[in-house]
Amino acid sequence: MSKIRLLVVGGGGHGRSVAEAAELSGDFKVVGFLDDSLSVGEEIWGVPILGAVNSMANHRTIFDQVIVAIGNNVVRELRMQQLADAGFNFAKVIHPRAFVSHSAVLGSGSAVMAGAVVGTEAQVGMGVIVNCGVVVDHHAIVEDFGHLGVNASMAGGTSLGRGAWMQAGSALGYGVKIAPKSILAPGEAVDAKADRSKNG
Repeated sequence: MSKIRLLVVGGGGHGRSVAEAAELSGDFKVVGFLDDSLSVGEEIWGVPILGAVNSMANHRTIFDQVIVAIGNNVVRELRMQQLADAGFNFAKVIHPRAFVSHSAVLGSGSAVMAGAVVGTEAQVGMGVIVNCGVVVDHHAIVEDFGHLGVNASMAGGTSLGRGAWMQAGSALGYGVKIAPKSILAPGEAVDAKADRSKNG
Protein backbone atom coordinates (compact mmCIF):
# COMPACT_ATOMS: atom_id res chain seq x y z
CA MET A 1 0.00 0.00 0.00
CA SER A 2 1.44 3.36 -1.03
CA LYS A 3 2.07 6.03 1.57
CA ILE A 4 0.13 9.29 1.68
CA ARG A 5 2.18 12.16 0.31
CA LEU A 6 2.15 14.83 3.01
CA LEU A 7 2.84 18.55 2.78
CA VAL A 8 3.74 20.19 6.10
CA VAL A 9 2.96 23.88 6.60
CA GLY A 10 5.54 25.11 9.10
CA GLY A 11 9.21 24.25 9.23
CA GLY A 12 9.92 25.25 12.83
CA GLY A 13 10.21 23.04 15.88
CA HIS A 14 6.58 21.92 15.92
CA GLY A 15 6.53 21.41 12.16
CA ARG A 16 9.57 19.17 12.33
CA SER A 17 8.09 17.22 15.24
CA VAL A 18 4.86 16.63 13.32
CA ALA A 19 6.77 15.64 10.19
CA GLU A 20 8.81 13.14 12.20
CA ALA A 21 5.66 11.71 13.81
CA ALA A 22 4.05 11.37 10.38
CA GLU A 23 7.01 9.48 8.98
CA LEU A 24 7.30 7.24 12.05
CA SER A 25 3.62 6.32 11.80
CA GLY A 26 4.36 4.56 8.53
CA ASP A 27 1.32 6.12 6.88
CA PHE A 28 2.96 9.16 5.31
CA LYS A 29 5.86 10.31 3.20
CA VAL A 30 6.68 13.98 3.81
CA VAL A 31 7.28 15.52 0.38
CA GLY A 32 7.84 19.15 1.32
CA PHE A 33 7.50 22.03 3.75
CA LEU A 34 6.02 25.49 3.31
CA ASP A 35 7.41 28.22 5.53
CA ASP A 36 7.49 31.99 5.21
CA SER A 37 10.80 32.34 7.05
CA LEU A 38 12.83 29.72 5.19
CA SER A 39 14.28 29.95 1.70
CA VAL A 40 13.23 27.86 -1.26
CA GLY A 41 15.85 25.17 -1.81
CA GLU A 42 16.72 24.75 1.84
CA GLU A 43 16.12 21.27 3.18
CA ILE A 44 14.98 19.70 6.43
CA TRP A 45 16.35 16.15 6.65
CA GLY A 46 16.58 16.04 2.87
CA VAL A 47 12.99 17.28 2.39
CA PRO A 48 12.78 20.57 0.46
CA ILE A 49 11.32 23.91 1.46
CA LEU A 50 8.96 24.47 -1.46
CA GLY A 51 8.14 28.09 -0.76
CA ALA A 52 6.09 30.44 1.37
CA VAL A 53 2.65 29.44 2.60
CA ASN A 54 0.89 31.51 -0.05
CA SER A 55 2.53 29.35 -2.75
CA MET A 56 0.53 26.28 -1.66
CA ALA A 57 -1.57 26.13 -4.83
CA ASN A 58 1.58 25.79 -6.92
CA HIS A 59 2.33 22.42 -5.35
CA ARG A 60 -1.11 20.83 -5.52
CA THR A 61 -0.01 17.93 -7.75
CA ILE A 62 2.81 16.63 -5.55
CA PHE A 63 0.90 15.88 -2.35
CA ASP A 64 -2.27 14.13 -1.22
CA GLN A 65 -2.84 15.69 2.20
CA VAL A 66 -1.59 18.68 4.17
CA ILE A 67 -1.16 19.48 7.85
CA VAL A 68 -0.67 22.92 9.35
CA ALA A 69 2.01 22.42 11.99
CA ILE A 70 2.14 25.89 13.52
CA GLY A 71 1.84 26.28 17.28
CA ASN A 72 0.06 29.64 17.28
CA ASN A 73 -3.66 28.84 17.41
CA VAL A 74 -4.81 31.96 15.56
CA VAL A 75 -2.33 31.49 12.72
CA ARG A 76 -3.05 27.76 12.50
CA GLU A 77 -6.78 28.40 12.16
CA LEU A 78 -6.23 31.08 9.51
CA ARG A 79 -3.96 28.85 7.44
CA MET A 80 -6.33 25.90 7.71
CA GLN A 81 -9.22 28.07 6.57
CA GLN A 82 -7.21 29.19 3.55
CA LEU A 83 -6.38 25.59 2.69
CA ALA A 84 -9.97 24.43 3.20
CA ASP A 85 -11.22 27.20 0.91
CA ALA A 86 -8.75 26.00 -1.73
CA GLY A 87 -10.06 22.44 -1.47
CA PHE A 88 -7.09 20.74 0.16
CA ASN A 89 -7.44 17.56 2.24
CA PHE A 90 -6.13 17.57 5.80
CA ALA A 91 -4.14 14.78 7.43
CA LYS A 92 -4.49 13.44 10.95
CA VAL A 93 -1.05 12.64 12.35
CA ILE A 94 -0.71 10.24 15.27
CA HIS A 95 2.72 9.36 16.61
CA PRO A 96 3.12 5.57 16.87
CA ARG A 97 3.91 5.90 20.59
CA ALA A 98 0.66 7.76 21.29
CA PHE A 99 -2.58 6.03 22.26
CA VAL A 100 -5.91 7.09 20.79
CA SER A 101 -8.96 5.11 21.89
CA HIS A 102 -10.94 3.46 19.11
CA SER A 103 -14.02 5.21 20.53
CA ALA A 104 -12.43 8.68 20.52
CA VAL A 105 -13.08 11.20 17.73
CA LEU A 106 -10.11 13.00 16.19
CA GLY A 107 -10.72 15.95 13.87
CA SER A 108 -8.97 16.56 10.58
CA GLY A 109 -5.72 18.49 10.68
CA SER A 110 -4.95 17.43 14.25
CA ALA A 111 -1.68 16.04 15.57
CA VAL A 112 -1.22 13.66 18.51
CA MET A 113 2.40 13.47 19.62
CA ALA A 114 4.56 10.90 21.40
CA GLY A 115 3.35 9.61 24.74
CA ALA A 116 -0.07 11.28 24.51
CA VAL A 117 -3.27 9.50 25.53
CA VAL A 118 -6.70 10.31 24.08
CA GLY A 119 -9.18 8.33 26.12
CA THR A 120 -12.54 6.65 25.80
CA GLU A 121 -15.12 8.67 23.83
CA ALA A 122 -13.00 11.81 24.02
CA GLN A 123 -13.65 14.37 21.29
CA VAL A 124 -10.76 16.25 19.70
CA GLY A 125 -11.70 18.88 17.12
CA MET A 126 -10.09 20.15 13.93
CA GLY A 127 -6.57 21.51 13.93
CA VAL A 128 -5.85 20.53 17.53
CA ILE A 129 -2.35 19.99 18.94
CA VAL A 130 -2.12 17.19 21.51
CA ASN A 131 1.51 17.46 22.50
CA CYS A 132 3.95 14.99 24.06
CA GLY A 133 2.75 13.35 27.27
CA VAL A 134 -0.71 14.95 27.19
CA VAL A 135 -3.73 13.17 28.70
CA VAL A 136 -7.19 13.84 27.28
CA ASP A 137 -9.19 11.54 29.52
CA HIS A 138 -12.53 9.84 28.89
CA HIS A 139 -15.34 12.06 27.56
CA ALA A 140 -13.16 15.17 27.55
CA ILE A 141 -13.74 17.64 24.72
CA VAL A 142 -11.11 19.74 22.94
CA GLU A 143 -12.77 22.19 20.58
CA ASP A 144 -11.30 23.19 17.22
CA PHE A 145 -7.81 24.70 17.19
CA GLY A 146 -7.15 23.98 20.86
CA HIS A 147 -3.56 23.45 21.93
CA LEU A 148 -2.41 21.20 24.76
CA GLY A 149 1.23 21.77 25.68
CA VAL A 150 3.65 19.12 26.88
CA ASN A 151 2.28 17.06 29.81
CA ALA A 152 -1.00 19.00 30.03
CA SER A 153 -3.83 16.94 31.50
CA MET A 154 -7.59 17.03 31.04
CA ALA A 155 -9.54 14.89 33.50
CA GLY A 156 -12.70 13.08 32.50
CA GLY A 157 -15.59 15.22 31.32
CA THR A 158 -13.58 18.43 30.95
CA SER A 159 -13.84 20.84 28.04
CA LEU A 160 -11.26 23.12 26.39
CA GLY A 161 -12.82 25.89 24.32
CA ARG A 162 -12.08 26.75 20.72
CA GLY A 163 -8.57 28.15 20.27
CA ALA A 164 -7.70 27.82 23.96
CA TRP A 165 -4.16 26.95 25.05
CA MET A 166 -3.13 24.81 27.98
CA GLN A 167 0.56 25.48 28.42
CA ALA A 168 3.02 22.83 29.60
CA GLY A 169 2.01 20.94 32.71
CA SER A 170 -1.35 22.64 33.20
CA ALA A 171 -4.27 20.54 34.40
CA LEU A 172 -8.08 20.53 34.51
CA GLY A 173 -9.97 18.85 37.35
CA TYR A 174 -13.03 16.73 36.65
CA GLY A 175 -15.82 18.53 34.82
CA VAL A 176 -13.97 21.85 34.41
CA LYS A 177 -14.80 23.89 31.31
CA ILE A 178 -12.35 26.42 29.85
CA ALA A 179 -13.64 29.26 27.67
CA PRO A 180 -12.57 29.79 24.04
CA LYS A 181 -9.20 31.49 23.53
CA SER A 182 -8.24 31.17 27.20
CA ILE A 183 -4.59 30.65 28.10
CA LEU A 184 -3.55 28.57 31.10
CA ALA A 185 -0.10 29.27 32.54
CA PRO A 186 2.52 26.51 32.72
CA GLY A 187 1.68 24.25 35.64
CA GLU A 188 -1.66 25.98 36.36
CA ALA A 189 -4.32 23.71 37.84
CA VAL A 190 -8.01 24.54 37.56
CA ASP A 191 -10.44 22.62 39.77
CA ALA A 192 -14.22 22.42 39.73
CA LYS A 193 -14.53 25.31 42.20
CA ALA A 194 -13.00 27.77 39.75
CA ASP A 195 -15.41 28.62 36.92
CA ARG A 196 -13.29 29.50 33.87
CA SER A 197 -16.06 28.93 31.33
CA LYS A 198 -16.62 32.67 30.81
CA ASN A 199 -13.03 33.88 30.69
CA GLY A 200 -11.83 35.52 27.49
